[in-house]
Amino acid sequence: MTNSVQHFLTLDDLSPDTLQGLIDRAVELKALTKQGAIYQPLKNKTLAMIFSKSSTRTRVSFEVGMRQLGGGAINLNPNDTQIGRGEPIEDTARVVSSMVDGIMIRTDAHSKIETFAANSSVPVINGLTDDYHPCQLLADIQTFQELRGNIKGATFAWVGDGNNVCHSFMNAARLFDFQLNIATPKGFEPALEISDKNRSHISITNESDAAVENADVVVTDTWASMGQEDEKNQRKVAFADFCVDDALMSKANNDAIFLHCLPAYRGMEVTASVIDGPQSAVFQEAENRLHAQKALLELLLG
Repeated sequence: MTNSVQHFLTLDDLSPDTLQGLIDRAVELKALTKQGAIYQPLKNKTLAMIFSKSSTRTRVSFEVGMRQLGGGAINLNPNDTQIGRGEPIEDTARVVSSMVDGIMIRTDAHSKIETFAANSSVPVINGLTDDYHPCQLLADIQTFQELRGNIKGATFAWVGDGNNVCHSFMNAARLFDFQLNIATPKGFEPALEISDKNRSHISITNESDAAVENADVVVTDTWASMGQEDEKNQRKVAFADFCVDDALMSKANNDAIFLHCLPAYRGMEVTASVIDGPQSAVFQEAENRLHAQKALLELLLG
């Protein structure tokens, strides 16, 4: 089944101009919310949310976002539905999409969300897969824009695991035209195919100091993503030199911003003094998940 529905599985599903328009719109929607304005373009529309991995920010932001835009959201837990009992993804996609206006999915293999989207008659949004987390990047770019203005030509440093958020950051560097310096331990580099695609805007090293030098933003993430909990101790050793502490932050620009998609583990990938300190914008970044996703929902479901 082929369809011309606009999905959001990776940042590449939208043009650079559309992505920038989304960020600008997110800032406007945030201001409207703060003013207490009632704005409900999605009245009577429903978003189905399918989570096969746990979630705090993604679930709250999408559910509240739909409510604020006048619509509603339903949470489909695979354990409580036929999804978790072996119904083919194709069948679930056809049925659910015939009853709702959009579907947000958080799952493991990226191929699953691609299969779902290929069989859905409504927009499918990636709420995180093993390979990408594009909604997080909308919030991160919005946060930078609010604090520093135009992102073009800025320098970001990624310190830690070459994971799904790192992959989406790499795509963002190319699409928003900024430089991304990535520092990972040996063996934890991002996927080669994604590195190759974004080669013009990234550099990869195994030295955190080198990546952070003269950075405008320092970003990290948990060392063990969901599903990797059994590797936690092994990763603790491998990542020992990749904690973002005050000494590492001092290598970045004086006014550098610290970002983290959360949940954070103080004393592991970041020290309490950094994440709770004056350079940290992590809670502004977390709140922006709501506003950036509202702009996305308005675009795709409106």
